[in-house]
Amino acid sequence: MSHYSIKDIEQLSGIKAHTLRIWEQRYNFIKPKRTDTNIRYYDDEDLKFVLNVSLLKDHGHKISKICSMPEQDIKLEINKLMDKKLGFPEQIQSLTLAMLDLDEERFEKTLSTNILQIGFERTMLGLIYPFFQRIGLLWQTGAITPAQEHFISNLVRQKIIVAIDGQMVSSSNFNEVYLLYLPENELHEMSLLFSAFIIKSRNNKVIYIGQNVPHNDLVDIYKDHNPDYLLTVMTTHPPTREAQSYIYKLSDSFKNSKVLISGFQVVGQDMDLPENVILFNKLQDLIDFCDYNSGS
Repeated sequence: MSHYSIKDIEQLSGIKAHTLRIWEQRYNFIKPKRTDTNIRYYDDEDLKFVLNVSLLKDHGHKISKICSMPEQDIKLEINKLMDKKLGFPEQIQSLTLAMLDLDEERFEKTLSTNILQIGFERTMLGLIYPFFQRIGLLWQTGAITPAQEHFISNLVRQKIIVAIDGQMVSSSNFNEVYLLYLPENELHEMSLLFSAFIIKSRNNKVIYIGQNVPHNDLVDIYKDHNPDYLLTVMTTHPPTREAQSYIYKLSDSFKNSKVLISGFQVVGQDMDLPENVILFNKLQDLIDFCDYNSGS
C-alpha cells in the first residue's frame, strides 16, 4: 500500500491541493489518514478515487454531486466516459487507472481505439509517451510497484512489435539500412523498438540487435552488414561521465556510417559530437530525419 502526500495527489490528478482541502471541508471529500506521528497521507484507493473524480469533473459533473454518489454509480459514469472519444489528457488519466488496477481490458480498449482512429504513430506520440512521463512521476513519488510498471510496459511492447511486423519492406527495394542496438548494460528498449517502427515505416531496412550489445560484437555485425546508419539510445548506460568517450569510440569504429544517438545520458549534456555523429533530442527529430532522407 503506497502513501501519498497532498502534493503527490495534486501532481497526479491535476487538482490543486488548496481545492482538495476545500472539498474535504465542504463536501466530506476523502479524509486523509494519519501516521503514528500525525502526518497526513492518502492511500491507493484515495488516489484512484481522486483520478475518477478528476475525469468526471472535467466532463461537466459537479463536485457536490460526485461526492454524494455511491461508489458503484461513479464506476458506471466512468465506464460511460470510456465509451466516448476522449482527449489525450483524459485518456492518460484512464490509462493511469488501468495501470493501478492491472486492468488489461481498459488499457487495450483505450489503445486499440486510438490506433484505429489516428494510427499507431500518432497514438504513441500523443498518448503513450506522455503517459510514460506520468509513469516517471509515479516512480518518483513511489506511487507504483515494479509489477504495475512491467504490466503496462509489456502491453505497450507487444503493440510495438505487432506494428513493426506489419511494416512490409521489400528485400530489394528499400531506401537505406539502419542498425539498431543498445550499449552494454543498457536494457531500456521501448524507445529503440518504437524507433525501429518509425524507420521501417519509411521503407528502410532495419537490423535490430536489441539490448546489452558488447562493442566488439557490434563491430563484427557492422563488418558483415555495412549499414548506412547506426542508432542507439543511452537511457542509463553508459553513465554520463563515460558517455563522451563512448561517443568518440563509436565515431572511430564506424567512420563510414552516420551514428545516431539519443537518450537521457546524452541529451542536454553538451556533448562534443564528431562529424559523423548526430544527436536526436526527441523522437520527432528522428521522424524528421527519416522523412527528409526518404523524400517524404
